[in-house]
Amino acid sequence: MEEKRNEVNDSLPVKSLVVVFSYHHKNTEKVASVIAKVLDAPVKTPQQVTPEELQEYSLIGFGSGIYSAEHHKSLLDLADKLPQAGNKKAFIFSTCGVPAFVYDGERFREFVLKNHLPLREKLVSRGYTIIDEFGCRGFNTNSFLKYFGGLNKGRPDAEDLKHAEQFALNVKAMAEGNRS
Repeated sequence: MEEKRNEVNDSLPVKSLVVVFSYHHKNTEKVASVIAKVLDAPVKTPQQVTPEELQEYSLIGFGSGIYSAEHHKSLLDLADKLPQAGNKKAFIFSTCGVPAFVYDGERFREFVLKNHLPLREKLVSRGYTIIDEFGCRGFNTNSFLKYFGGLNKGRPDAEDLKHAEQFALNVKAMAEGNRS
């Protein structure tokens, strides 16, 4: 009986990696760290990985802050260099400095998905299956905002990071085939 149980549970674990570019206030790095902890995954920047190295992983997270309605150029450039993935799973995440009074609730989710579109299209064209996407607000002092103390001070906050942790648990379950 013991041998059967071991046979059933001997499926290979999901080998995960989180690729993140986080610059100004390390907003996205905070989110990446929470996700990586749940997935037991290393965190690397786009500059620290090669497209060939990504072939070693069965689940890869791609994230950055949002700059002019898309992920950071270094992440998009990495996606352009990826070989065909075959049967690889990916997830996308981001932080953005948009104020809550402009986009909130479901409108914020739609805003996030729209900003993820360029990266999503690149990954899907390379054969990646996007299993989920996450976005939250981040502290923003770009441009003239620095003169007013910025937007979204303190974000991502504890609640955002709790949502990132739940997102990672869901991604892990989906990657392991425990959830559809």
